[in-house]
Amino acid sequence: MSIFFTATVIANFAVMGQEAPPAWVTYLPLLPLALLLFTGLYLFAVPYATKWRGARRSG
Repeated sequence: MSIFFTATVIANFAVMGQEAPPAWVTYLPLLPLALLLFTGLYLFAVPYATKWRGARRSG
């Protein structure tokens, strides 16, 4: 996913060098960026959720 995001950003900069780039090109990197955000937040929260669940079961 990060390779796809990097490729879209590079393509965005390449197209921005032209005279009139289409509007959708500027929004193209937002989809992989949003997916990276949600998966990163999930991976960040997993250890805390398992710790909270373990404390709740033993308590």
